[in-house]
Amino acid sequence: MINQHAIIHPSAKIADEVTIGPWTIIGENVEIGSGTIIGSNVNISKNTRIGINNTISSHAVLGTDPQHTGYQNEETWLEIGDHNIIREFVTINRGTKDVGITIVGSHNYLMSYSHIAHDCVIGNHVIFANLAMIAGHVRVGDFAVLGAYAGVHQFVNIGAYSFLGRATKIYQDILPYMLVTGNPGAPRKLNSVGLRRQGFNLETMSFLKEAFRIIFRRGLPQQEILAELQKLSHGSQEIQALHNAIRVAKRGYARQDVELEV
Repeated sequence: MINQHAIIHPSAKIADEVTIGPWTIIGENVEIGSGTIIGSNVNISKNTRIGINNTISSHAVLGTDPQHTGYQNEETWLEIGDHNIIREFVTINRGTKDVGITIVGSHNYLMSYSHIAHDCVIGNHVIFANLAMIAGHVRVGDFAVLGAYAGVHQFVNIGAYSFLGRATKIYQDILPYMLVTGNPGAPRKLNSVGLRRQGFNLETMSFLKEAFRIIFRRGLPQQEILAELQKLSHGSQEIQALHNAIRVAKRGYARQDVELEV
């Protein structure tokens, strides 16, 4: 299952039923879980833990040093979960001393040439389309979709179930459940199609639309928005997620040019 032309560091731990193609390099302190398939010419540099049943295509480069001028060869890590598809020429850097680890969850689909920088945290069931790229310390929530050529500024949060359109540039947090386009990226409407595909019912969709009217249509200051969302929530996890996202947005959240679909 391991090609004779693969180069594997003696400290690497390779589970049973792992496939490794020719001219792939597996570096120091790398762990690879059972059932993972690694193509040819892949570089898994060092200090990288990869779970089970992942598929990693040719020329992906994982676990390299963070692209950070302050990095001085500290011991940092990359951790990748299970059942991910990582396509050709994807690049993922390890963390810096500030956080120490970059984390990619499970069941994600990272298309060709996408990039995840140092200290990022990627949830589960996330899609990066071709050439989608995120800077350091970005957090991406579950079921988010980043369109081709999308770019995200460092320290930004991308909310769960959001959809970033092609080539949109993100400088502030994106609240959950949004469809975002433009440069700078701005929420245009609720990500209705995506939510329906993920099984959101009509009642939940109705609550979310009312929440977006509160946030974007009424011109309220933030404290009043938070208070109105709290009244609306009635135990709704989705509304509470919006409330929390607004409350913790250190860079603020994108809210210009909103045209909510009703």
